[in-house]
Amino acid sequence: MKRYDVAVVGGGPAGLAVAITTTARGLSTVVLERATVPADKACGEGLMPPALAVLDRLGALALLDRRETSPFVGIRYVQEDGTTVEGLLPGAGGLGVRRVALASALVARARAVGVELRERTQVLAHRRAGEGMTLETAEGPVEARMLVAADGLGSPLRRAEGLEVESTGARRFGLRRHFQVEPWTPYVEVHFADGVEAYVTPAGARRVGLAFLWEDGVVEGRVGFETMLARFPRLSERLAGVEPDSQVRGAGPLARVARARIADRFALVGDAAGYVDALTGEGLSLALACAESLGTLLPDALAKGATKDTLRPYEASFQRVFRKYAWTTRALLMLARRPRLRRPVVRLLAKTPWLFERILHAVVA
Repeated sequence: MKRYDVAVVGGGPAGLAVAITTTARGLSTVVLERATVPADKACGEGLMPPALAVLDRLGALALLDRRETSPFVGIRYVQEDGTTVEGLLPGAGGLGVRRVALASALVARARAVGVELRERTQVLAHRRAGEGMTLETAEGPVEARMLVAADGLGSPLRRAEGLEVESTGARRFGLRRHFQVEPWTPYVEVHFADGVEAYVTPAGARRVGLAFLWEDGVVEGRVGFETMLARFPRLSERLAGVEPDSQVRGAGPLARVARARIADRFALVGDAAGYVDALTGEGLSLALACAESLGTLLPDALAKGATKDTLRPYEASFQRVFRKYAWTTRALLMLARRPRLRRPVVRLLAKTPWLFERILHAVVA
């Protein structure tokens, strides 16, 4: 049986980014994905400048199908009364990209550098064996010196390792669908209504992605994409008669907590490592940055046994990045939950757009 240096469970952006990084540094790496790749997923699909920088270093940015992307220059908030505030992102701005197109580019890059991808391979259990890990699958065992769990929000591996912490507070959920229409603005728009936010992201020459986020219990009656859209008259009017370009996909509960990202010969990455909310659109940036950090560390950590102590620099790196994301996201969630506070704050920022832009730069830096 072949014994790998690294086994990555989960073939999403975070798992593939780890695998590309470790393989490029000489480690034999296998990715085990329970579905097929590239996989679609409910996602805001906005890549902020830090995410684009990581993709460029990974060699995947140039592989993106540009027909499936659309650049955006900044973020625009839109309130119920039509009040807007917008700010430009630093540098060349961001990129809206269809999730499948992003996954396809990462899959192509992974295969090009020599990552072994095993589709329709579900990990049923894992155990430590000697100085490595043994993963049980329906196709037989897989042995590796290091296990990386990139298995999403619900992460069975996070629970199996005893790293799961029950999330407190209200639960948040999301829905996403695409429409066949030319993007009407070079901004990602965030529309507010009582209890719900709508996110409009350019995602192709003739495609926009529309996502809704809401808090459990706030929306009365049956929750569905059309009922959510009806809460936003301006968006409903703009999309009237426009053909959908994808199926509705959902996600949630969004908030997830892990007591740590590391254990002996084990690490969590991506949504499995912890998540607050999609409100700021930083999920992909966070996942890719931490995946690159972990992949860069692993050759040295493995040379020292990949113990918890040797993996601590990854935990520290994660905490530095996650702390700012969590603080910003919780502050925005507080505003979103309190319309009487949010409305005057946005009106104030509309009168001082330079302040909003400065805040935006600090968030995405």
